[in-house]
Amino acid sequence: MVIIALFVSLFLLIILGVPIAFALAIASLIAIAIEGSIPSLVVFHQMVGGMDSFPLLSIPFFILAGALMNQGGITQRIFDFAGALMGWLRGGLGHVNIGASILFSGMSGAAVADAGGLGAMEIKAMRNKGYDADFSVGLTAASSTIGPIIPPSLPMIIYGVMAGVSIGQLFAAGIIPGLLMALSLFIMVTIYARKRNYPKDNSFSVKRIVVSFKHAFASLLAPVIIVGGILTGWFTATEAAIVACVYALLLSTLVYRNLTLKGLLKVSVSTIETTSSIMLIIGGAAIFSWVLTSQNIHQIVADSLGFAGSNKYLVLLAITLILFLVGCFMETIAAITILTPILLPVAIAAGIDPVQFGVIMVLNLMIGLLTPPLGMVLFVLSQVSDVPVEQCAKATLPFIVPLVIVLALIMLVPALTLWLPSVLY
Repeated sequence: MVIIALFVSLFLLIILGVPIAFALAIASLIAIAIEGSIPSLVVFHQMVGGMDSFPLLSIPFFILAGALMNQGGITQRIFDFAGALMGWLRGGLGHVNIGASILFSGMSGAAVADAGGLGAMEIKAMRNKGYDADFSVGLTAASSTIGPIIPPSLPMIIYGVMAGVSIGQLFAAGIIPGLLMALSLFIMVTIYARKRNYPKDNSFSVKRIVVSFKHAFASLLAPVIIVGGILTGWFTATEAAIVACVYALLLSTLVYRNLTLKGLLKVSVSTIETTSSIMLIIGGAAIFSWVLTSQNIHQIVADSLGFAGSNKYLVLLAITLILFLVGCFMETIAAITILTPILLPVAIAAGIDPVQFGVIMVLNLMIGLLTPPLGMVLFVLSQVSDVPVEQCAKATLPFIVPLVIVLALIMLVPALTLWLPSVLY
């Protein structure tokens, strides 16, 4: 009865347009009131406890670092270098789009940041070169999902906190799947370029590559410092986020001198707003997850998936379908904080490694960002491209296929996610 009340009230509140953070908290309070024996003090304790975590300090710093890079001209230099490196291929700007996302992923850790920062720049450049709008928007949406898979990754940090898993191992586990996503999209671009006869955007020039590399060298050091520092154990994810902020601030003000006081104020306010909304979601989801755990929801889910208990791949398939459906309707961070306590015990019981499961969960939810009705990346790209959300969704559909193939690969071949962490840790 309590679980039914919890989910029904959450569903109704979302339909009524209540912000997800408040919907989670209100639904939890309704369920607690129905249960009757839980003291009200527990609510505040769980909410504060959910937000009181050292690794979560990295969230505002990574958000600020991404905003500083967009505002300070770092993103533009990365895009220009990717253009010199891959623009000579047929459908060059399509390849550049993916390459820039790989480089930017080593700094922002968020798909929405990638779509909002690089997205406007990439779509404008592709339109100016005569690329079709559906191709430009669809590819930009799909390539933005690489960011949260290749470290650093905000969703991986949230999952690591919720699951009690090493964030460093999660970051290492995402590198190969992220590169596979990029490779699958490169193949997709090649197919489209030949089918639609897209041009080469420039001729191959070693001089152009060298000049653009020198121009972007300091910018390209950012992902090397951040990711390299985490993987080598020089600093934690939280410390890496602070280093990223300091480095981006120094580049933007002292080296490139593109960041004004007004621009710094703008990105600071934006970071505060984004961080506040994320932390409210985490606080509300902490209460929600605690209610679910107190009602043994993981055991209920395990029993309902009992038909698949003898085969971990069937369990993974069932969990994947659940994650995909949830990703279509719920914000990523809320989905991770709610579903991790429910699904992780089921996955572990089926013999699935928590690190592998984390990558599977995050990639699944990233695909959800590309699907209606609530795909956040679709809304962001709709704003920066002036293309209706419906058309963005239609344009993105073909590019979801290679991402689903990569998801299937990391489900079927655990070594794709577990080999690198085993070597580094």
